[in-house]
Amino acid sequence: MKSEKQRIRSAVLNKLSTLSMEDHQQLSELIAHTLYQQPYWKKARTVALTVSRMPEVDTEPIIDRAWQEGKKVVLPRINKETREMRFYEVDTTQQLEETIFQLREPIPSLTIHRLPSEIDLMIVPGVAFTDEGHRLGLGGGYYDRYLPYFEGTTVSLLFPEQHIDSIPIEAHDSLIHHLVSTMGVLK
Repeated sequence: MKSEKQRIRSAVLNKLSTLSMEDHQQLSELIAHTLYQQPYWKKARTVALTVSRMPEVDTEPIIDRAWQEGKKVVLPRINKETREMRFYEVDTTQQLEETIFQLREPIPSLTIHRLPSEIDLMIVPGVAFTDEGHRLGLGGGYYDRYLPYFEGTTVSLLFPEQHIDSIPIEAHDSLIHHLVSTMGVLK
């Protein structure tokens, strides 16, 4: 199963690497615009997401939009030793630092830790997704361990290359409630 997941990851990431910067930006804007029209975005007071890295859908404009709309933004910080992820409320990009894997994460001493119950909407990153909402991440398992404690709404943002027919499923996998793509709302 692991080798099948690795094969899918490699294939999808390889396809994504062919996107030009211009296409990546335009498609990210289209996906974000669709997200902003959804009722779960409109009613969310606290939104959890990550600061994206290539080739993920660009989340920096989404973070800015959330702040403009008066929403609280919470971003994750991972602990590689404990394999845990915690979310911290961030008011400015000055509260971020580059950490392992070139992630931009909150500085705990400058931010406020937020519990899963304090988050309304979580934008969950991933490599590949199915119509049913099954998700294949990068393999660290951080979201797989966090999502069982999260009772809010989950949504993932994806390029067409990330939409696939099937993913090997494990007992700990959580379904994503909504999928937003350049093709509109898939789920």
